[in-house]
Amino acid sequence: MKTVSLGAARPSSVKFRMPTRDNLVPIRVDVEVDGQRYRDAFTWNPCDPDSEIISFAKRTAKDLKLPANFVPQMLHSIQGQLAEFRSYEGEEMQIREKIVPLKIDLRINNTVIRDQFLWDIGNLDSDPEEFARTLCDDLNITDPEVGPAIAVSIREQLYEIASQSVSAMREAARVSKKGRRAPEFASNSKAMNNSLDLFKYFGSKGSVVRKRKEWYLYEPVVDVVTNEEVGVTDATEEINSREGEH
Repeated sequence: MKTVSLGAARPSSVKFRMPTRDNLVPIRVDVEVDGQRYRDAFTWNPCDPDSEIISFAKRTAKDLKLPANFVPQMLHSIQGQLAEFRSYEGEEMQIREKIVPLKIDLRINNTVIRDQFLWDIGNLDSDPEEFARTLCDDLNITDPEVGPAIAVSIREQLYEIASQSVSAMREAARVSKKGRRAPEFASNSKAMNNSLDLFKYFGSKGSVVRKRKEWYLYEPVVDVVTNEEVGVTDATEEINSREGEH
């Protein structure tokens, strides 16, 4: 059984970036124009010029035969998310050797996958895309869209942790300038808070070893749903989405 070292946390301050090998931003687009809807999730290199975004939006609209007025909406969505990411660049964030639980709960076309696993956010050489490919191979998932969706989901959770760290560092600096003792790093991130719980449960030394009776909690679940079930689910999600907009 694999064990993951949980040595005492040694926080180190580094410039903001995704805590992964490749500094790729998770992007999620959900645009509706004149009753037509475009939804997608992918990663983007924040160093790419904005002209690439324009080319991507135009090419996507052409390939999917979407009206031209989709392009400015897509541009606005992508550029807004990249601007938020870039607003953290240059800021200090704290990387602790923490093991955090990540969860996957996705339906991609006819494939439903649910899983949870532990991730070392202190490992800046980690690769969500490689992990997703390996997971799909192990589970015999052949739909080529599932792997990228898993990787995006992982990156979204890691991005939340990283951005929360920057916010905490900003607050610590603000409080410190006022002459008060800066608070210790804390995060509103659900994943980060869960990581704190892991340390409380297992202690600051030793390894995380899943108890045999808990193995089922970490076992991935994959279901293949019929086209009829997909249609019902899509319709329900559409109704819920529209209700949430009002």
